[in-house]
Amino acid sequence: MLNELYIENFAIIDSLRISFSPGLTVMSGETGAGKSIIVGAVNLLLGDRVSNDVVRSSAESAVVEAQFDIASNRDVKRRLEELDLYDGDELVIRRTISRSGRNRITVNGRLVTAAILASIGEFLVNICGQHAHQLLVRNENHIDILDEFAGLEEERGFYGARFAEYQSLLQKLEKLKAAGRDRAEREELFRFQMNEIEAANLNPGEDQDLADEKRILMNAEKLRNLARDSYETLYEGEDALLGGLDRVRAMIAEIKSLDTGLSIDEAFMDTLYFGLEDAALSLRDYLGGLNHDPRRLEEIDERLELIGTLKRKYGGSVKAVLERGKKIAEELESIDRLEGNLEALERDIAAMKAELESLADSLSRRRREAAMVLERAVMDELEDLRMPKASFEVRFIEGESEGGETMPLHGKGRDVVEFYLSANPGEGLKPLSKVASGGELSRIVLALKKVLVHDTTAETVIFDEVDSGIGGAAAEVVGSKLRDISSRHQVICITHHPQIASFGTTHYLVTKGVDGDRTSTGVSLLGDDERVEEIARMLGGVELTDKTLDHAREMLRMSQGGRL
Repeated sequence: MLNELYIENFAIIDSLRISFSPGLTVMSGETGAGKSIIVGAVNLLLGDRVSNDVVRSSAESAVVEAQFDIASNRDVKRRLEELDLYDGDELVIRRTISRSGRNRITVNGRLVTAAILASIGEFLVNICGQHAHQLLVRNENHIDILDEFAGLEEERGFYGARFAEYQSLLQKLEKLKAAGRDRAEREELFRFQMNEIEAANLNPGEDQDLADEKRILMNAEKLRNLARDSYETLYEGEDALLGGLDRVRAMIAEIKSLDTGLSIDEAFMDTLYFGLEDAALSLRDYLGGLNHDPRRLEEIDERLELIGTLKRKYGGSVKAVLERGKKIAEELESIDRLEGNLEALERDIAAMKAELESLADSLSRRRREAAMVLERAVMDELEDLRMPKASFEVRFIEGESEGGETMPLHGKGRDVVEFYLSANPGEGLKPLSKVASGGELSRIVLALKKVLVHDTTAETVIFDEVDSGIGGAAAEVVGSKLRDISSRHQVICITHHPQIASFGTTHYLVTKGVDGDRTSTGVSLLGDDERVEEIARMLGGVELTDKTLDHAREMLRMSQGGRL
């Protein structure tokens, strides 16, 4: 139950705190006073999307906060426990909308997302607003209304999940079939590519190795000259370095035999000599290994050309070519498995379709049973709402699909449901979308809401001016029905009808005032005398006569069972 609502800097509301009681609370006021803004604020607490243009001008942020008593609401308790948000029988929801776009939602002081808030809100408040007319005339919503009445949400949810899986399998089958249609061409292409890559017998880094070898072969003569000159300079030349260095070693040894004061290390000289000797021998061996081989150079060019062609076709590097070869092998293996996969998938689809057919049949059966009960219940409500000759019918659209089925399966079963109404005797039943009278639609909305609200999980039901087009005796019946609903749910009703307002156990007046250049909405709880005046205003306008006041007093006394 909604205990308290606090609104700050929201639209034309500066600051507002409203306490609610069990039973039927009515809210009245002039058009544009801000009644529907209050409902809009409640919608935000149920997870509705919001833009920062709702923040009151000159303010940086708007705040909407509500405190609920959830002591007897098992559904919301269970949901809060699932989310680890349960904190006793008092639930506090707060939403802050910042002009900068940094919005916050807290449940019992903990940050949550709008999606989480919506999953909690559905168990708290059920709002029947002016848009209910639009939802009702759209026939695609009728099956949802019927399923809500029949209590099929869980069964339909399971069917919907299985149907989504079925659709996914069908998409997978279509892809496999498409792959199968060009299977021969793809296999031929992959076989050709595989043979081409395998025949090349590539090795990682081979192109670089060949490029290095080609560079050596192309510069063989230059390398030979450099190696020969270096060898001769070190070893075989007339003034070879090693010969001179050997003589230097002998002279240093002789000096040191006569004068030990020479600081040159003989071991260092030996290391220097033998190091140069090793270099000379390496140059000699290198020179002997150099070979200018035109045939080998031609072989390398041919090999590099082949590798270049493969690199251009399959990825730009030898590594990419080898990886492409592995992927082609996997593709060929997949093609080989394709036929078996198709057969297995078709078996799975057939089994799932049979399951869906059974589930859809069960849904259809329960819908048709519930439809008869709904028809009778709505007809009873319409009779009370001064439409005694009206006829209401739930129709199941019949037909056949191309495959000969009674109706093709869809996400909600196989049924197509539409509500039909005949408001007056002699008129044929017509789809609700073709019902011209707004008053008739309003009464249908109220009749359906009265029937459906019995089993709603939400403890609070808000009616936002759904009584448009209704007047006189019909409005009085509507008020009586709202009071009946309030015996099982907390009901908040925004209305312009005195007949409906008179049935409230609590009555709030919503007013709009101007202070300087600022407009603000205010809400006040009416006492008995103030309530008489408000009902009189709703009956007769601005000027309150004794006759209008007496009429208002009598209306309240009758509606309240003689209590006033």
